[in-house]
Amino acid sequence: MSSHKIKVYLLALTILVLLAFQLNKQNTTIPKSKSLNNSEVKDNKTNEVPLNTKLFSKAKLAKAYCKEHKFDTNFCCLLDLSQHSGNNRFVIWDFKTNSIIKQFPVSHGCGDSLWGADFSKTNPQFSNEFESHCSSIGKYKIGKRGYSNWGINVKYLLHGLESTNSNAMARTIVLHSWEAVSDSSTYPFGTPEGWGCPAISNNQMTFLDSMLKNTVQPVLMWIYQN
Repeated sequence: MSSHKIKVYLLALTILVLLAFQLNKQNTTIPKSKSLNNSEVKDNKTNEVPLNTKLFSKAKLAKAYCKEHKFDTNFCCLLDLSQHSGNNRFVIWDFKTNSIIKQFPVSHGCGDSLWGADFSKTNPQFSNEFESHCSSIGKYKIGKRGYSNWGINVKYLLHGLESTNSNAMARTIVLHSWEAVSDSSTYPFGTPEGWGCPAISNNQMTFLDSMLKNTVQPVLMWIYQN
């Protein structure tokens, strides 16, 4: 074999080796577009109230309260307003299976902020005072179903059961739907803020309404921060 042919052969062999190396590198290297998996998982987790000690603890206390006060013991509503308002922080909790039936965003009161904005998405104000435009923490009895000018035109009266929310009825704090509220998480954006009512999306209200209409005993709603 001539020296020229040998050089051509070696050049071709070198090219083949380099191509094989490049293909193997592509198959074993994580593309840059996938390198955000960990942060993506973290962000997704913030969109939901995690099944953590706090939630289980509240659910356990809620169940005991419902048994003692003859509330419905099939399910309750737990609202963790320490969560970012764009998260799915309204939880319908199943007492029978100790699990989440459904979870979705819920509005809180704007307080001193602008109505309809999300300025207090991470630091809401709480108050039981009239004209405060704030949500009130504490346990509520979900009361009579009625007509609402908002959303799907359904509301439920809320009876405050603690000193922190005793003015709920007088303040016309009710559970209703609102077109501005999303069906699912809007994180990192917040949920539009109203004047203190726990407002949810039209679709989620339709779902919850179907559950509430079929109960005999009153259902507990617990709005909490800590």
